[in-house]
Amino acid sequence: MGNRRGNKSKNQTGTGGTRNEMVMMGSGSSRNQYYQQQQEPEPQSSISDSESTNMASTSAGKTKPKKKKYKSKQPLPTPPTIPPQNAPIETPDALRQNIEQVAGATRAAYKFLSDNDLQLHPSQALALEAQISAAARSLSEIHLSLSNNSSSLSNPPPSETKRPCWFHRFLEDAADEYDSRWTEWFRMSKTSFTLLLRLLTPSLSGLAPVQPNYALGAALFRLAHSAHYKAVGNRFGMDSATACLAFHTVCKGVVDKLAHLFELKTDINRIVVGFGWISLPNCCGVLGFDRFKVEGNLFGNDGFVMVQALVDSEGRFLDVSAGWPSNVKPVSILRQSEFYSRVEDSKELLDGPAFELKDGNSVRQYVLGESCLPVLPWLITPFDETDDMDASRRAFNSVHKDAMKMVATAFGKVRDQWQLLTKEWKEGCVEALPFVIVACCLLHNFLIKCSEVSPENNVEYTRDFELPVFDGEVDESGNRIRNALAVHLSRVSPSS
Repeated sequence: MGNRRGNKSKNQTGTGGTRNEMVMMGSGSSRNQYYQQQQEPEPQSSISDSESTNMASTSAGKTKPKKKKYKSKQPLPTPPTIPPQNAPIETPDALRQNIEQVAGATRAAYKFLSDNDLQLHPSQALALEAQISAAARSLSEIHLSLSNNSSSLSNPPPSETKRPCWFHRFLEDAADEYDSRWTEWFRMSKTSFTLLLRLLTPSLSGLAPVQPNYALGAALFRLAHSAHYKAVGNRFGMDSATACLAFHTVCKGVVDKLAHLFELKTDINRIVVGFGWISLPNCCGVLGFDRFKVEGNLFGNDGFVMVQALVDSEGRFLDVSAGWPSNVKPVSILRQSEFYSRVEDSKELLDGPAFELKDGNSVRQYVLGESCLPVLPWLITPFDETDDMDASRRAFNSVHKDAMKMVATAFGKVRDQWQLLTKEWKEGCVEALPFVIVACCLLHNFLIKCSEVSPENNVEYTRDFELPVFDGEVDESGNRIRNALAVHLSRVSPSS
């Protein structure tokens, strides 16, 4: 349609008139004369009336007057001279001085960073380092492009005398147990770092000659500040490949050695008591989902890795199942998870004694779940929101909603502590992402165990996506427990 519309315009419209106008003018002048009239404006005539009469009579005598050619009095502009493709660029003194000033400022910034790298906040140090690197690259490119024509440009400054790496100097400067820089750089105190190092050292022996404390520091630094491997390696005296190997080895060691911190089986009494304080008798956790951004569509069209997690009332992770494509339904993730198998198949979880409510109803051990999941004998989801909901169901949904925030808060704190999880992961590295997520959740539990209080302890986190509501059948046993809890909460709720 576009081409047809364009052709119509070209055929019907001439230069200054329509097709009908061209036909009418053709009876009194040639087509060439018409185009000439449209392209060149007719100059004002300087012929007198008498001369005009003579010309008219001459025309009657069938002698054609000579046509006068009009030339523009304005000279045509001279076309610009295009330099050859590889012609040298001129570098006047002003340009050379500007380049020298930028180079001097870059050297001064680098010296400032080198002199103060132990005192600067990590985010400041990394930002300044990135700016200096970008400026140095630009100056190098300019220097190379001008090298054939500007021999007066000074060469880059010689490298300074080699000194111990940043982490070596940090260990000497931050020897005090309570130096706050440990928390700034590694998200934990020196005491907690030392304890974690003791637990992981057997798993890090294969990294020799890299020392275990250097490997652990490098991995925690990357997790905490989302630093590139080059920046990590520069601070810990290793190249990028070694920094990458150390990072993945530490994450695997955390998953292997700290898995006991998923305490659903071993610390169930503490968990039940914790939920009892918020009027949820015999509750053993809150089950929810979160997602992490990845490049490409390896994990679904949305480009996210889905994570299922069970959290207690203190924000500890009790179970984590990571690595599911975002196009997999939550109910499918649940039924394929190890947590589901340990409840339904082996019966090793949620098999404790029932709790008897004051009205005589008994409630078995259960977990709260999102509305995207089905109601099961041990999985209690909220009631469907309707206008005619009674007070007991409204009370239950209100408490359920507050409890589900525990999952969002736990994941929010993990992202705050380990900034690497806030970045979009490259598709080529995405296979390691599930291990990194689980490692970060275990480190989160480790810090709680060590009484490391997060500065953002009172911040409320919310999730930025919604999952579809499950529309399948409701288990009768689970629905009975849900109704009993609703009646119980309506009686103990302050608003009732």
